[in-house]
This record gives sequence, C-alpha cells and structure tokens, in this order.
Amino acid sequence: MTYSKIIGTGSYLPVKTVTNYDLEKTVDTSHDWIVSRSGIQERHFAADNQKSSDLAYEASLKAIEAAGINASEIDLIVVATTSPDMAFPSTACILQHKLGITNGSPAFDIQAVCGGFIFALNTADMYIRGGQAKTALVVGAEVLSRMLDWNDRTTCVLFGDGAGAVVLKASDEPGIIASKLHSDGSYHQLLKADPKISMEGQAVFKFAVNSLSGVVEELLEQENMSGSDIDWMVPHQANIRIIEATAKKLGMTLDNVVVTVANHGNTSAASIPLALDTAVRDGRIKPGQTVIMEAIGGGFTWGASLIKW
Repeated sequence: MTYSKIIGTGSYLPVKTVTNYDLEKTVDTSHDWIVSRSGIQERHFAADNQKSSDLAYEASLKAIEAAGINASEIDLIVVATTSPDMAFPSTACILQHKLGITNGSPAFDIQAVCGGFIFALNTADMYIRGGQAKTALVVGAEVLSRMLDWNDRTTCVLFGDGAGAVVLKASDEPGIIASKLHSDGSYHQLLKADPKISMEGQAVFKFAVNSLSGVVEELLEQENMSGSDIDWMVPHQANIRIIEATAKKLGMTLDNVVVTVANHGNTSAASIPLALDTAVRDGRIKPGQTVIMEAIGGGFTWGASLIKW
C-alpha cells in the first residue's frame, strides 16, 4: 500500500510584527481585551509589495530544504489560500514558476478558507495514493491583512499573514493515515469576506467547538483509536478559547496541543502548517508519534487529518 509521508516542513512570517499595543493606537480596543477573548498578542503583516505567492515561496524553500530534495522532483503543487495574488492564474502556478519547476506537473489552488490546508493535504494525499504523483508540495499562504475592516473592532484584531508548507513523498511506511472533510453551506453568512471579513463570533464559536471535536472523534472511531493514542494535536490557530474548549471535549490537555495563536494570530489556511513547522523544528513532534490536525473555516468547511510522523 502506498502512503503519503511528510518529509519536510517550512514556514514564513512577514518581517512586520503588529502587537496589540500597536492596534490600540488606531482601533477602539486594548491589549487585555484582545488577549482575554482570543489569546492573540501579536500578528505579522505582509509588506506592501508582498503577495501570497511570495510568502508561499519562502515557506516552500524551507520545506524543500528540510525534505532534502530538489524542487524539480516536485510533481504536484496544491496551494490553499483565500487571498490569492490575483483572480487567475492560480497562486500555485505562480509559485511553481518562482521555484523554477518546469516539468509540466499540475499546480492549482484550493479555497476552503481556514480549512484549506486540510483540504489541500487530503487532495495531495489522494494524488499520491492513486499513483498520479510521487512528491507533492502542499502550501497554506495568506495575506489577510488586506481584507480587514478596521471599523470592525471584533474581527480586525484577529487575523495575520503568513505561510506554511509541507513536502509529501510516496512511501511504503504509514504517513497520512486518514482524513475526514465536511462542508455545510447553510452557514455561509456567519463568516465571510464581501469583500472585507465579517463574522458572527458567538455562532462561529459554538459551531467550531462542536464540529472540530466531532470530526476528530469521527476520524478516531474510524481508525479504532482514542484520544489517548494521540501524541500531538495541531489545531487551526483561530482563538485560544476554541482550542481549549475543543481539547477539553476530546479529553486532552494543552500539554499535548501545539498552540501558536499568541504570536501568529489567525492566519487562515497557513495556520496549521505554521504551527506544525514550529513544533517539528523545536523538537516537540518526533518520528513515530501520532499527530492529528483539525481546522474549520468559512463555508462552513471543516476537517481533520491523522498522521503517523
């Protein structure tokens, strides 16, 4: 049986750091208010000349280096983004060009907002399992700072920019064990960008906790596993209260949860690969461990992936 194994991770955050104290100067808010409701202390904003493909490029270079491969070996690129460089061509095609990949392999974007990385990872996994690709680059990249409504004090303080990437390789050894994806368009008005981001926070919070814990339980039941079998959970970094509530429902403590929301904010599709790369590089996630990643995004879209590291 062919599996998809993550052999390299990478991430990139723009140089500009925006703290809650910086936001106090222009938004009717405070550091304490933001932290108490979200856990966020700072976030990064892209420079005026930086686009999602630029962030994706930097993260991809690190993932490729960590994987110990040449970019020319990549025969599939899937980029999850809700803030593409332009309407078309895809950010993935632009990234392919920037990486100097000229082998004609498929490159395309996936739009599932904050759930995008899980959707992209599952898509690449299916390509590899089906024999249509051997080495895939999966990226989450966002420049959400340009979609913020600075008159909406409840949402503009939550989001940041960044990118994370993983390299998947076909392997005989277990890697991505299974994934579960869901969508429910009847909730599309609760969290949207038209063109600026708006959100009904209370309703999103309630749905997020129930759906995230539910999809993890669904995946564990399918694989005849329990929460005690999980070494690390890498959740979408939207809000510390959602992360805490989801972990509690699953019978987990934050000791086994990778949390980066304080320093990254909500980077949408980039948040899971950013957090994953952080935990891999600081040595928390080790070979042989079992990792579960889960996310929810506007749509609603939500899903989880179970991985043997």
